[in-house]
Amino acid sequence: MGWVLMSERDLQRIEVLAQVDDGDIGVTTAAHLMNMSRRHVYRLLDRFRSEGPGGIRHRARGRRPNNAIHPAKREYAMTLVRERYDDFGPTLAAEMLLEHHGFKVGKETLRQWMIEDGLWLSRKQRRRFHQPRLRRECYGELVQIDGSEHRWFEDRGAPCTLLVFIDDATSTVMELRFVRWESAFSYFEALETYLTSHGRPVAFYSDKHSVFRVNKAERANRTLQDRLVKALRLANISTIEAANAFLPEFMERYNAQFSKVPARSDNLHRALNVEPDRLQEILCWKVTRYVTAQLAISYERKRLILDESEVTRALPGKYVEAREFAHGRLEVLWNGVSLPFRIFDKDQRVSHAAVTENKRLGDVLDWVKEQQEANLPPPKVKSASEKGGYKRRGLKPGRRTDFINDPEVNAKRKKALSRIDAAQKFSQPKQETAR
Repeated sequence: MGWVLMSERDLQRIEVLAQVDDGDIGVTTAAHLMNMSRRHVYRLLDRFRSEGPGGIRHRARGRRPNNAIHPAKREYAMTLVRERYDDFGPTLAAEMLLEHHGFKVGKETLRQWMIEDGLWLSRKQRRRFHQPRLRRECYGELVQIDGSEHRWFEDRGAPCTLLVFIDDATSTVMELRFVRWESAFSYFEALETYLTSHGRPVAFYSDKHSVFRVNKAERANRTLQDRLVKALRLANISTIEAANAFLPEFMERYNAQFSKVPARSDNLHRALNVEPDRLQEILCWKVTRYVTAQLAISYERKRLILDESEVTRALPGKYVEAREFAHGRLEVLWNGVSLPFRIFDKDQRVSHAAVTENKRLGDVLDWVKEQQEANLPPPKVKSASEKGGYKRRGLKPGRRTDFINDPEVNAKRKKALSRIDAAQKFSQPKQETAR
């Protein structure tokens, strides 16, 4: 007699049926213990008496299920996944199989297939530990701002940055924009579009990004990096312009699937109530600069010479406000009054050694890359000592100097020895001559 495989449930049924067969308990009690009808208990009892404990095993054990998917369909689905969606998750891959190939398969079934073929890791294998954080309760109460530099077009285009505005209460993507690099001005343009479209939220959260303050940490939206990269691939998009035109359609589909219902139904966005010109004055780069006795201020390695007037004559020793707008326009203000000026550029071209602020770092990096690709020597940048006329003197003989054969050292030695000899002769007493 060979081995008979049984489940825990089958073993419990055998124990109960043995008690019924011995007369220890009745059929009604057995039906209650096994959670089945009296009729089915009699059916199992007859099988137990005729075939023994092995007859209680489920009749379908080892047989192919009636609803099993044909192996050819599994092979077809996995062939598509390996060729086109090998880096897709099971849920997204199941959506793509249905949308583009008309093949319907459950996401959990596809998940098991991908795990068996080594294309996916189980949740236990991917487990990470995160600190819990409660969502905000209302739509528009907090909007998270993030920028993710990534190869969004994979090998079809250069890396770029995606600016993301996400509502915290509902996980709704409010604004997406592709830019060449992350900068203050790119955020200003995206923020202007957001404010005109949705109004003012209660608060923005910038994740302490270095564009806004000094901090190196940055968090990327992994869901967008997964789904959006693949959507751009399927649409064969490889430029920022085409990607920005594609984003509204993607946002609509994304929000329909992933948006959450907020805890409260209130919309806390408020009307903008700002004129367009006033909004441009707000969304600009503002710094204060000291006015010298020559009516000049320093800005971005340039000197801005203020035109002499009754107002500017009283400004030396005071501070004015310099503003730079998205398209490069500069403005100098004193108590809200715009002051005319002319620009004296210290550097005729941007130097990669110059101190550069975050709002224009991408320009400098692109310029450096072009110079490196062109194999041009880097521009000579003089140090403060060189600008002051300092000339380096020759080094004196050190420990490794050849004192025996060095002519200069030998000449100094002879000169010193001659002085010693002269001093010794002068100090010796004169001998008296014999009378």
